[in-house]
Amino acid sequence: MRIDFHASSDYTLGVEWELALVDRRSRDLRNDASHLFARTRTRLPHPERLHQELLRNTVELVTGVCDTVGEAMTDLRATLAPVLDACDDLDLDLFGAGTHPFASWIGQQLSAGHRYEELIDRTQWWGRQMLIWGVHVHVGMPHRDRVLPVLSSLLNYYPHLQALSASSPIWAGLDTGYASNRALMFQQLPTAGLPFQFETWAEFESFAHDQLTTGVIDVLSEIRWDLRPAPHIGTLENRVCDGVSSLDDLAAITALMHCLVVDLDTRLAAGETLPTMPPWHVQENKWRSARYGLDAIVILDAASTERLVTDDLTDLLTRLEPTAERLGCAAELASVSRLVARGASYQRQREVATATDGDLVAVVDSVVRELRASV
Repeated sequence: MRIDFHASSDYTLGVEWELALVDRRSRDLRNDASHLFARTRTRLPHPERLHQELLRNTVELVTGVCDTVGEAMTDLRATLAPVLDACDDLDLDLFGAGTHPFASWIGQQLSAGHRYEELIDRTQWWGRQMLIWGVHVHVGMPHRDRVLPVLSSLLNYYPHLQALSASSPIWAGLDTGYASNRALMFQQLPTAGLPFQFETWAEFESFAHDQLTTGVIDVLSEIRWDLRPAPHIGTLENRVCDGVSSLDDLAAITALMHCLVVDLDTRLAAGETLPTMPPWHVQENKWRSARYGLDAIVILDAASTERLVTDDLTDLLTRLEPTAERLGCAAELASVSRLVARGASYQRQREVATATDGDLVAVVDSVVRELRASV
């Protein structure tokens, strides 16, 4: 089959930010997205930038097509402000993390839509367990034939992105011992997880043909890889990251993603062969960063060189500084270091749990406060 890739004229940017709805008093999840939509639609400058998701306890804020990280954050703020006002009317708060620390999947309701019902019918217990939230960042790609080589090389930085964003340490009332329990939950879905490392677009087309022919998927968007091409809008979509609790952290992580993709594509266009790693190293790095977060010792190359992820991140940020200047996100990229110094969300959540004798309502409170403070 043929899959047309509608290439972007420049390295444009788009961000999708999933947020959970929590009750102001109990701090449990609430299935009130439809009520929130009803109160918000007339207040939004762009109503199409507030989306429903699989469950009625979730909303997704999306940007338009942006040129810079700063523009994307301004775009999100314009949607977030009226959403927060509507939350006030409904005694709700927005919660930005990869998982909720104590909510049960049993009482959660599906959003209306045949696609969601089919997903749950097929995936059953694993699908019903998907109380997870993430951030997706699209970067425009100017040439179809460079998309998959860039994707494969970007996998070398998977653990850096996952460790920075990890925000799902507590599941069903228990500390899992993982920084990102979401990462390992989501990959249980049949088309989710790490992508195949195809070398050519024809290989991807052949794979998609097989998936459609055998009924694994009905449409391309049901390929739910952590990194995937989005042919209809001409982007490389990065879905590695856990949910994020503040605009400041979101800006930092978005800047790193933007710079990585542009740096790799620029090098490839100049004739460089991009570095990649064997799939077994990529898979191990995903597990290590999910388990240990910013304390992970990760594999850097095909020669099995290992290094503490934060040490490698420091050098990576320095190397990406010229790209950040070019993209107008130098300040946001620099703030990645401040995120590391302050601690990732999974670390901050654990600190609150320890300080309050395991009070998980206090953990939710802390995540909610971070979002409100960043607006």
